[in-house]
Amino acid sequence: MRLYLLALNPTDSVTEGFLPAAARLGLDVTILTDQPDSHRRAYPDIEILECDVRDFRAVITRVSTHHRPDAVFTNSDHLQTQAALAAAYFGLPGKDWRATLRSKDKAEMRRRLAAAGVDTVRSTELTEPVAPGDTPYPCVVKPREGVASEDVVLVHGPEELVTHSKAILERRPGTVLVVEEYLPGDLFTLETLGDGRVRHVLGGFHTELSPPPYFIEERLTFVPAHPEPVVAQVLEQLDALGVGFGVCHTEFVVHEGRARIIEVNYRAIGDQCDLLLARLLEIPLFEHILRTHLGEPLPADLGARRDGAARLEYPCADREGTLVAAPEATELDVDGVHLTYRPLRSAGERHELYRTNRDYLGVLRATGTDQPAVDRVVAGFLAERRWEIQP
Repeated sequence: MRLYLLALNPTDSVTEGFLPAAARLGLDVTILTDQPDSHRRAYPDIEILECDVRDFRAVITRVSTHHRPDAVFTNSDHLQTQAALAAAYFGLPGKDWRATLRSKDKAEMRRRLAAAGVDTVRSTELTEPVAPGDTPYPCVVKPREGVASEDVVLVHGPEELVTHSKAILERRPGTVLVVEEYLPGDLFTLETLGDGRVRHVLGGFHTELSPPPYFIEERLTFVPAHPEPVVAQVLEQLDALGVGFGVCHTEFVVHEGRARIIEVNYRAIGDQCDLLLARLLEIPLFEHILRTHLGEPLPADLGARRDGAARLEYPCADREGTLVAAPEATELDVDGVHLTYRPLRSAGERHELYRTNRDYLGVLRATGTDQPAVDRVVAGFLAERRWEIQP
């Protein structure tokens, strides 16, 4: 059976998750990408075909002139609609392209949720640096189809809105911005996996952010089960968007018992959280995800372990410059806690300060069965190591 995997950049999820899972399932994998050289370096044993993967017509043509597909899949935020349209064209299981579009387009998501009567957020779209008279303050400005908190900023007045939107539009010519009311509350995620018939809630995370005005995710703590009323509210909003097939990562805030979606990433949670989740739950998560796209039903019970505790930490650059000292990749067990550290930058690399997850210097994943022990071991690991950046 042949799996076509659409990709932009090589990622940890593909390298350590989906490709090994595909091999265990006995699938022949063909990667379609507009960056073939980087993928051939990363995956020398995988068939790589060059393709304008942002154009669903190019994807369909590339597939139809190659081997017959059994599944078309992507874990990229930017390619979900293209993969969904290609899967539909070939009569294969996949996500509803309308749901992927609603999830990716943050303005359309707001319109859909409001039309369904499940949540209304005051928002508007901008193509030029102006401050509409009906803008509620504080508000958040962000690219309509952005990811990873890239160019997401909290603003408190018209002058700030004009300044930040002008800077973003200069960096991203042709981008449409969304300006929406700021939603207060604690930030969480909900991780789900469905086959169109059954939907499993895998748990979620409590996310801690950098100080405003930016929204960098610095720490995530595993939440085995959110309160049932909260889960019900989030699932109702996902149903209104048509989200239910395959894996989905949803970010939401809870304020005074009310859950409101911030954004829907219709793919597996990133930044190595999916790798942690598979280890923590002790399930073949990536195989389950691929099987749904092969048309196989999910089991009624995934058999996920429910006594796990986990935390992820992202040591983050606080200035631009050259990284001159940093710990190497590490895997160790301390007091019943398993630690995995993976550097994301190498010593000698110079970077600007992006104020997004591109500022991450590394990822620390910790799993165990006791949250205080996990927190203590993580704190000790970070205190004993240093990351040094020089101008």
